[in-house]
Amino acid sequence: MDNDLENMTYDELIAEVKKLREGIRKHRDSSGHNLCWFHPDLWNLLPEKYETKIEVPDWPQFMEGCVRYRKSLDEQNPNTLEQMKLLDK
Repeated sequence: MDNDLENMTYDELIAEVKKLREGIRKHRDSSGHNLCWFHPDLWNLLPEKYETKIEVPDWPQFMEGCVRYRKSLDEQNPNTLEQMKLLDK
C-alpha cells in the first residue's frame, strides 16, 4: 500500500512527513463542532483517494454516537467541559 515511499528521495520523504504532520495538527487543533465534521482534507493526505460515498447510520443511531463520543471526551479529558466554557465566552 505504501510502496510509493520506497521511490521517494530523502527530501521528498521529509516533505511528505511535514505535510502529514501539518494535516494532523490542523485536525488536532480543531475544537467545538469542527471535531464532528466530515474531514476530506485530512483523508486526502493519503496517496489513495477515499470513496466519496460514505455511510452513516440513521439519525437516532448517529446521535447516540455523538453522545457516546462526548461522554468519552469527558472520561478521557475531564478538562473538556472547562475548555468548551472558555470557547463560549
